[in-house]
Amino acid sequence: MLVLDSDEVTATPAIKAEITAQHALHGGTLYFLKHDSAATRTPMALTVFVPEGEGPFPVFLWLSGLTCTANNFTEKAGAYKKAAELGLIVVAPDTSPRGEGVANDEAYDMGQGAGFYVNATQNPWAPHFQMETYVTRDLLELIGAQFPADLTRVGISGHSMGGHGALTLAMNYSSLFKSVSAFAPIASPVHCPWGQKAMAGYLGPNHDTWETYDAAMRLAKGKALSYDEILIDQGLADPFINTQLMPHLLEQAAKVVGQKLTLRRHEGYDHSYYFIASFIDDHLEFHATRLKA
Repeated sequence: MLVLDSDEVTATPAIKAEITAQHALHGGTLYFLKHDSAATRTPMALTVFVPEGEGPFPVFLWLSGLTCTANNFTEKAGAYKKAAELGLIVVAPDTSPRGEGVANDEAYDMGQGAGFYVNATQNPWAPHFQMETYVTRDLLELIGAQFPADLTRVGISGHSMGGHGALTLAMNYSSLFKSVSAFAPIASPVHCPWGQKAMAGYLGPNHDTWETYDAAMRLAKGKALSYDEILIDQGLADPFINTQLMPHLLEQAAKVVGQKLTLRRHEGYDHSYYFIASFIDDHLEFHATRLKA
């Protein structure tokens, strides 16, 4: 059973997922799964790639961005050939609870497809939008119970909203993750329209609560010092770089506490999965190096 950092997150009995499809891929197997989550109180979808061999294997956990499902990374990132070479299990969950009776918003940046990897405290979101607990408890327990995974060797990464999730969960649950990286992350939800809307809606008006989910602020408080390095890639043709992402805030925060952070800026690259596919192998290698037994 997992031991987590937060007293508010307690372990649950082992969960088992239904395999809805599977495909041989680069010598390993890609599984499409569905399971019931105690955290979200809904069915949740995910994909899991398991490389060839007996394991146990280290785990690369990917968190996707706004509007994405469990399949966007799976179908577009081109990650599995390198993952097979490196002997990594790759896990890609959905970005939010979904279904009839689950709260939603007409806009793309709130509600279903936009869980922001937080535990909502405000209605109508609180009953199902418990993505922090889902990722750090239910999802990892499922992977440990059903796959040849070594949960002492888990790295976390993600894109945009998922990059925000990867950074903040790594900082808030440092005992669960040994490595962290991100593509074009939302660096400081407190200071951008996407984050301000989501934090106010999910968490209410208290900005002290928002700061728990603000990567730049957590970084400035030394919450990432257990990691030898953080890798971030950012496209300079990304239309959101200055208004929503603000990666320079991560650089500034890292300098304050002496945290090693590598921020690679790429001319001509945008916010799409073409950008992610171009550099995903670098991230897989970054994590594999740090997840060696």
